[in-house]
Amino acid sequence: MITKNQRSIVLFSIPLVLLCIPMIAMQFSKSWNWSLIDFVAVGVILFGTAFIINLILEKFKTTKSRLILIGITLTVLVLTWIELAVGIFGSPFAGS
Repeated sequence: MITKNQRSIVLFSIPLVLLCIPMIAMQFSKSWNWSLIDFVAVGVILFGTAFIINLILEKFKTTKSRLILIGITLTVLVLTWIELAVGIFGSPFAGS
């Protein structure tokens, strides 16, 4: 059985690993060019999502409610990511 502490460590290490991917890619490719602001924005989004998921796992006891709320959280993450990347909705949030 996984303890709450182990679950939190795994949950918060996922954004850290995901942030290392562009940092490593920038060393080998000129086309991948992120600034500090890009890393901060992605870090806030990913660690915020991990925090919300951790909160959901601690506060809700039934598996059904956990799955529904985590699914909603991940959907919001994906839609935000897509909007920031390509501006699919055309909002001012994406810079259009």
